[in-house]
Amino acid sequence: MHWQEQMNEQVTMDTGFPFTAADSVEPLRQSVEFDGEPGCIARAREVASRFLQQLQAEWLAVPRPRLADDLLLVVSELVTNAERHSHGPYVLELEGTDSRLSVTVYDSSSALPRWYEPDPTRLGGHGLEIVRAVADRVTAERVPVGKRVTAIFTLAPQAAG
Repeated sequence: MHWQEQMNEQVTMDTGFPFTAADSVEPLRQSVEFDGEPGCIARAREVASRFLQQLQAEWLAVPRPRLADDLLLVVSELVTNAERHSHGPYVLELEGTDSRLSVTVYDSSSALPRWYEPDPTRLGGHGLEIVRAVADRVTAERVPVGKRVTAIFTLAPQAAG
């Protein structure tokens, strides 16, 4: 694993897995805004679960083992962080093809998340540690209205027929 910190205050954690996207075909996308009302995290998880099913049906995506569980865990962590640290609505954006799936959460706080090294004695601050452990790539960057945090999953390549 290696870390990169760039001048535009984007922080990237790359686990070494290749990342490619098909330029000629539009990926499947879904975006949902949440207002922080009770039940938003469960609703976000439901949206993500249906999105993965749609990705499998329309793109014939082959999820790696545990992807469905990892996806729900990442959505829970990112949406919980947005709810906890922002001062307004937040947006969950899902995008996928047969080779990758990304989960992005936009919120109104411009404070970038802290990236802690694993420490079992630390109280709290383990959410992004978990996201980094299950996603292939995680980025966080400031945007004009706050910040965007993205977790990317590489999907199993399709077998050649």
